[in-house]
Amino acid sequence: MRVLHFYKTYYPDSWGGIEQVIRQMCVGTGRLGVTNEVLTLTRNGGPTEMVIEGHTVHRVPNNFEIASNAMSFAAIRKLARLARNADVIHYHFPWPFMDLAHFMARIDKPSVVTYHSDIVRQKTLLRVYTPLKQRFLRSVSAIVATSPNYMASSPVLGRYRNKTRTITYGLDKSIYPKPAQATLDKWRARCGERFFLFIGMLRYYKGLHILLDALVNADYPVVIVGAGPLEQELKQQAERLGLTHVMFVGALEEEDKVALLELCYAMAFPSHLRSEAFGISLLEAAMYGKPMISSEIGTGTTYINADGVTGLVVPPSDPAALGQAMATLWENPQLAADMGRRAEERYWELFTAERMAQNYVSLYRELKG
Repeated sequence: MRVLHFYKTYYPDSWGGIEQVIRQMCVGTGRLGVTNEVLTLTRNGGPTEMVIEGHTVHRVPNNFEIASNAMSFAAIRKLARLARNADVIHYHFPWPFMDLAHFMARIDKPSVVTYHSDIVRQKTLLRVYTPLKQRFLRSVSAIVATSPNYMASSPVLGRYRNKTRTITYGLDKSIYPKPAQATLDKWRARCGERFFLFIGMLRYYKGLHILLDALVNADYPVVIVGAGPLEQELKQQAERLGLTHVMFVGALEEEDKVALLELCYAMAFPSHLRSEAFGISLLEAAMYGKPMISSEIGTGTTYINADGVTGLVVPPSDPAALGQAMATLWENPQLAADMGRRAEERYWELFTAERMAQNYVSLYRELKG
């Protein structure tokens, strides 16, 4: 069976959560006999085709963007050509240009949309886009919600319940690098024996300004991994608040990131808006047996982090509640260790890449008929 994935960004240009999920889908379903290809846009030039971990990645130029909506003239022709040899087209939502390309390329193959997130921020453009979005979602064969929480809370998915099913994200721990002892020693020396960790793009919905406010009267170390549009603003906030115990380490290679996951005391994940539909780094923390702190925003974050079981869940945009949760874990090492153990158990039960791949292969076969 041949599956063509279509999304605006992918490796090696971008290393975000959706890119990680597509990678895990391709590797996992590839082990079950699926031949995967990915069509994506690039602003960096380089090869137009490459093989990554057994699947072929086709790259076309990103010509321009409007409100983060990447567009490519070549993508429409390429989508039409690659679709001829595919059994199933796998779209990754949201990306308004993708909806348009689907119709302009005249796709008539079975198709599935993984619905990664509602569109939250661009209210005015959303009104213009809504008729195309609704036509696109009506036209595809199936829609996948990424958690039961998101399925229950999304007003968009509620309109398409008859064609929507839930398949949670999954990760394969075996494809993560094992950090060298020297790498572990480097980060232990730099960060100390106990610290909270955040990993992610420094974007508006990640709630890092809330985390910094929560740390004003605390002195436990916090390590922030990632880069993004709010980096300088957040650093200025930390300096203004006198947070010398907060360390911004920028975007890191996978080995360094895994080293920090292994070494950290707990994961602080303060995302406060529904743009955070799941939280791959939150799931990575569970995979490495770490207790978690997250906010209740009606999305998959609370499906990963069960309050009082695998960590603590606080109201969104509440620095005092977040600070209290951090203090609770910091002052109760046995509680933190027990929650971390249960987090890893929950990962193995619900969130493995093997489980995700099996569910998608079953769906692909159903759609192919």
